[in-house]
Amino acid sequence: MRSLLAVADSGSITEAADRIGLTQPALSRRLQQLEEQFGAELLSRGRKGAQLTEIGRLVEQEARILVNRFDHLREQVREHQGLEGGTVRIGGGATAVSFVLPKAIARFRLEHPGVRFQLKEAGSIEVAGDVISGRLELGLVTLPVQARELQIWPLITDRIVLVAPQDHPLARQGEIDAKALDGLAFVGFEADTAVRQIIDAALREAGVEMNVVMELRSIPAILRMVATTGNLAFVSRMGVDTLAGVCEIEVRGLGIARELAVIAKRGSSLSPAAQAFSALLREEQAIG
Repeated sequence: MRSLLAVADSGSITEAADRIGLTQPALSRRLQQLEEQFGAELLSRGRKGAQLTEIGRLVEQEARILVNRFDHLREQVREHQGLEGGTVRIGGGATAVSFVLPKAIARFRLEHPGVRFQLKEAGSIEVAGDVISGRLELGLVTLPVQARELQIWPLITDRIVLVAPQDHPLARQGEIDAKALDGLAFVGFEADTAVRQIIDAALREAGVEMNVVMELRSIPAILRMVATTGNLAFVSRMGVDTLAGVCEIEVRGLGIARELAVIAKRGSSLSPAAQAFSALLREEQAIG
């Protein structure tokens, strides 16, 4: 195709050969092969040079479109491999999307501003399934995740703490016993989320049954509900200081924590952008 376009632009096989770095016989063979593929004469050769036939002009028009598209695609691939472009598809739960990923993405894009991110907020089970199916390249999930298809890199320990409005009666006590939570109204994470199951299990072990009157997935939404309704909640420690009017309350003898990890499909070939972002996440948490 490029050979035909070079002849069309120069009007001469000799000049076209010089332009694309071929000998004249080599270019003539390429043009002959192209004509054989189409089963039609594309060039009219004469003393005044080489001119496109009517069919040749038709082929030339489409060839320019194809060559331009190919060049554009090749440039996109080069940008993608050089982290000048590309997209990272990553999913995570409420804590990951609200508090872990924003800072990491901001830092990453300082060095690679051409890389885009597609984020999905969902529970750990759904995120793990999307990573296995290929809909996501990376996930940030709560451990344990039972899946042989996944490669897992433990990332951070996330403390889960009790929060209340600053004017709540329990807030004035400084530290309370777990039994003091019996019968009180809670805003909770959705029941099918990994963090909710960890919280429920820890409270059952302490002999406390949460009275969940409202379920939400987003930590900022839970905190706003705590501030406005007067209810209590257990949330990630990372979110406590993000909203005025809400405070943390120590619960004596109750330590709730979970492990967050980065996951990818085992044996999959991550895009260069996803590889680099996964490495940055692990590096950031390793150095604190």
